[in-house]
Amino acid sequence: MNMRQWLIGAAAAAAAAAMGVAAAGLAAGGPAANAPAPPAQAATARDPAAPAAAPAPEGEKPRTPEGKPAMRIYIHTDMEGVAAVDSMDMIDRAGKRYRECCEHLMADLNAAVDGAFAGGAAHVTVLDSHGGGNNFILELLDKRAENDTRPNKKWWGVLDDSYQGTFFIGAHAMAGTQNAFLDHTQSSLSWHDYSINGRRMGELAQWAVVAGNWGVPMLMVSGDEAACAEARAFFKPVETAAVKRAVGRNRAELVDPKEARERIRQAARRAMALVGKGRPLTPSKPMEIILRYNRSDYCDGTADKPGMERLDARTVRWVTGDPLCILP
Repeated sequence: MNMRQWLIGAAAAAAAAAMGVAAAGLAAGGPAANAPAPPAQAATARDPAAPAAAPAPEGEKPRTPEGKPAMRIYIHTDMEGVAAVDSMDMIDRAGKRYRECCEHLMADLNAAVDGAFAGGAAHVTVLDSHGGGNNFILELLDKRAENDTRPNKKWWGVLDDSYQGTFFIGAHAMAGTQNAFLDHTQSSLSWHDYSINGRRMGELAQWAVVAGNWGVPMLMVSGDEAACAEARAFFKPVETAAVKRAVGRNRAELVDPKEARERIRQAARRAMALVGKGRPLTPSKPMEIILRYNRSDYCDGTADKPGMERLDARTVRWVTGDPLCILP
């Protein structure tokens, strides 16, 4: 049985578990056939038979069918930190192993979804955020999860203050981190360094600042050891699941995929106990943001935007009080 068959079976099993039927956990599979990238897929993978949070009156947060406050989790995803991914070729849409990478992404994501529900989540929304999206294989997504189909160029989709926490699955460390697999911040080609109020940040912290706009804390992160260490430096408390260890920038020693998904599942389950304890990342305002590019020509376009101050050939600065304006 190949990985695709395992994943389809696992997604179906997870949906059955939500309805009280005993189900098997996710299992790792072998490499997939070299297939074209999955097409953009709309709609949601939610199982209409699964319990849903009751509609909330305007101004009130959602509740479970039993009338209790619903614990809602928003899962943000990337690909560099996905289990079983150990080369840039796997992440490249034109690469021969890209489809396999997408399947590994779905396995990690489903493990997090399953763990969240096991820990008491009433609703889980997932966002396909690597490279602008279109990486999810929706037929493999746990049917209890809602796929956020809103445009995600600026990341946040339907995220709002009705969510009690956010997870980041498949994370990588910020640019300039030693012994971090494919470390970068936004663009490994053009971005060199990024900071808010003098503190260097990568995509983990950037996402947390955006989520902090609605008071939503980061509760769980999966990725390589460097990404997990970065998460623990920024977020307290937080659960992490390390699924590989970088050997330099372009190679990684992998945890067995089955073990990696179990780590993710258990970290997600434990993270639900942090609901109400996690602290949103909210830098003092106004925020001073400094972005240094690798070359002056990369800086040119950003420097011409309103509100930007060019500090030198490669560096721009801007000041904002809006967490949704921390990217240029």
